[in-house]
This record gives sequence, C-alpha cells and structure tokens, in this order.
Amino acid sequence: MSAGRKKLNTNLKIFSGNAHPSLAKQICDHMGIPLGKINLSVFSDGELYCQIMENVRGKDVFIIQPTCSPVNSNLMELLVMIDAFKRSSASRITSVIPYYGYGRQDRKDKPRVPISSKLVADLLTAAGTDRILTMDLHAGQIQGFFDIPVDHLFAAPVLIEYWKQQNIQDLTVVSPDAGGVERARAFAKRLNADLAIVDKRRTKPNEAEILHVIGKVSGRNTIICDDMIDTAGTLVNTAKALRRKKAKRIFACATHGVLSGPALERLRKSPVEEIILTNTVPLDGSKTLSNMTVLSVAGLLGKAIQSIHEETSVSNLFV
Repeated sequence: MSAGRKKLNTNLKIFSGNAHPSLAKQICDHMGIPLGKINLSVFSDGELYCQIMENVRGKDVFIIQPTCSPVNSNLMELLVMIDAFKRSSASRITSVIPYYGYGRQDRKDKPRVPISSKLVADLLTAAGTDRILTMDLHAGQIQGFFDIPVDHLFAAPVLIEYWKQQNIQDLTVVSPDAGGVERARAFAKRLNADLAIVDKRRTKPNEAEILHVIGKVSGRNTIICDDMIDTAGTLVNTAKALRRKKAKRIFACATHGVLSGPALERLRKSPVEEIILTNTVPLDGSKTLSNMTVLSVAGLLGKAIQSIHEETSVSNLFV
C-alpha cells in the first residue's frame, strides 16, 4: 500500500466475474487490497456454477462485472454471484457494472417491444443487490428503473484529461446525435472548444443515416464524442459527414468500446485519425487498432468504491 493511502476497513471485499477480471485487478491494485477468491465454472450443459472461496458474512461486498459480450452469459453470471453472496450473509452487495448491457432498450420506440433496461434492473434487484455503481449509461433515466440506490459515474474526467494534454487548437466537439448533446457540451466547455451537432436518422437497429452537420467544422479540428462505439456505423458516417464539410482533422472518443460485428473494419477504413476508449469492457489486441488508445477507469471506480464503503459523498466524482 502506497504511503499516505488511507487504510480501508477489512470489511470491504471486491470480487470479479469472468467478464473483465483485469479491470477488477486494476481496481484492487489501486485500492491496495486483494481480489476476493471465487470459483466460477460452467456445467457441461451450460449452467453456471458459483462458490465463494472465503468468508463474507457481514462484509461489504462489491462485484465487478460489466454486462458486455457475451451479454446474456455475463448478466446471468452476475445474478448467480449476487444470489451466492446474499445467501452467504454479506451485509451489503454492490454490483459494479461499468458497462450496462441492454441500456439502449430504455423505452417503447415501436409497438409491442420490451423495455429491457427496466427488466434487467428488476432482475438485479430481485437477485438481492443493494446498490448499483455504473458508468455512462446510454440513457440517464435508467437510474429511475431501480428502486435501490444507483451511483452513475462518467468517464469524462479521464477522457478530458487526455485531450487537454494533446492541446489541440481550433477545436470543435461534435455530438453524433441529438441525444448526446449534453455530453458533447460538457466536453466542449472544459476544452474551450466549439460545439457541433449531427442530425441523425436511424433507419433500423445498428444502422444510421447522417443528414447534416449543425455548427462550424470547416477548417477546424474535431472530436466526435459518444457514450459507446458498437458497430461504428454512427461514428464512421459522422466522420464522413465532417470530411465532406472540410473538417481538418477528425478524432473520436467514447466510454464503451463494444466494437461488435463490422466495427473494426469500418474504423480501419474511416477518416478518423485517432480513437480514444476506456476499459469499461475488455479490449485485447484482437479488438483494437493501431490508432486506438485505451484509458483506464480503474482509479475512478476505485475512488467511488472507497466512498461508498466509507459512506462519504461520491458527487465529487461526477461531471
């Protein structure tokens, strides 16, 4: 434990599922505590098995598990772990979900469709979690789907610090759609940059048509700012629209690098010069490109976990 670091109560325990153990290890290293021991395996028919390998009675337990791909397996694993800790008499269970899967299904935008974000919230609550710690929800109103406390962090401090160090002049921050304007505006304010918005119409899931750019981008350096990059259709189409408007240099950043389907191939051929992501989901060598930089949010999550455990305010971590 480094000098000056506050010693944590021994009642604090951090465990990880199989979704992102490297992030959990980084968080534990940052906090100076060991990662909890747990046995997670799969029966031959695909059923999940969980056994906690140390005493957690009366402990304040935090489970690190983004519900990223494979989404359903990781979600079910999280539910099984929550149940195991509840039945092992943990005093409090906090699910740390850096990436909240099903976050895009937050409303009925068509007839006869589910609100899966709410369903997942109900499942987590029914399983026995007492609190949720998550980051950059696709829609902020998902917090209201829970009847338990939700701490909603933002990766903006990590991303903005990176861009400040780059000292890019004549900068415009671009929101790829109307829903991301608030996020882009916060970035633009802290970077002393202009703001532009792309008018986007989604034709069907994972496909979007860019209509036009609102704001000054001609001859300027641009950063496309979004909460996630999934198939990269929105990002690439936005970059092409900026190129048509004669933007000088095009950068991009997002909290969650989901990068599914044709994402890497699309990004490889796109006019985006550099892409900045965080490690809310695992990004190994096979899921990255040479122009990608992955920043860690372990320190941010570690501070939030410490504040929750010590019952102090988490609001100073919000942006």
